[in-house]
Amino acid sequence: MNLRLPSALLVAGALAFTAAACGDDDEKTTSNSTGAASSEKGTPEPAAKIDDLTGTSTKVTLDAGFVEALTSLKVTPGPVGDATISKGGVATFPITGGNVTYFTPGSVDPYVQGLINHDGAGLSLEAGGKKVELENFDVDPGKSVLTGDVSVDGEEAAADAPLFFLDGRTLQPLRTNADGSKAVLEGTTVKLKQEAADLLNMTFGIDALKAGLVIGVAKITVNTGA
Repeated sequence: MNLRLPSALLVAGALAFTAAACGDDDEKTTSNSTGAASSEKGTPEPAAKIDDLTGTSTKVTLDAGFVEALTSLKVTPGPVGDATISKGGVATFPITGGNVTYFTPGSVDPYVQGLINHDGAGLSLEAGGKKVELENFDVDPGKSVLTGDVSVDGEEAAADAPLFFLDGRTLQPLRTNADGSKAVLEGTTVKLKQEAADLLNMTFGIDALKAGLVIGVAKITVNTGA
């Protein structure tokens, strides 16, 4: 029983996928960074660790401003692979794997480390006969960034490209379901990275997409193993 509690805490703190791993607007600091350097005696033992993440999903409620911007630019969003987009504007990306390690805050920097995978799912943007697909998302909690593969009209344009910045200042407290089998982190703001804005502007022949554009707010639900 004592082993399960740290797992739930890890999923909360470490899954900072969209949370603890998020930084401020200038993308130079992160809430997953305490400013403390790693111990000179070596890395301390982790408070909790999940070697193999299993399900369930990351959901992003698309920001009304983002949707309006796409509409004005005549850009149509759509799901890729196993992703879905509801009529209410919620994009869902299944979690397919990864790992997370959580250290006691202040003992090592960054104190949340790992990688969260969303293979086989993504988001498409289509306009003027051009279609861009962003997929196979990986979240790096320590760097507050979501990367993914980019293709244009079916041809690979970039692999593991930085797509979205994760701002965790809006993150809500961790909550779990009644039996503790699932943990939920909600509230991280997802913003467009400069690299993604440049690629999309070039592809669609526009200049309206800027770094920092709010894409939406993320909700991550994971299995705790409880």
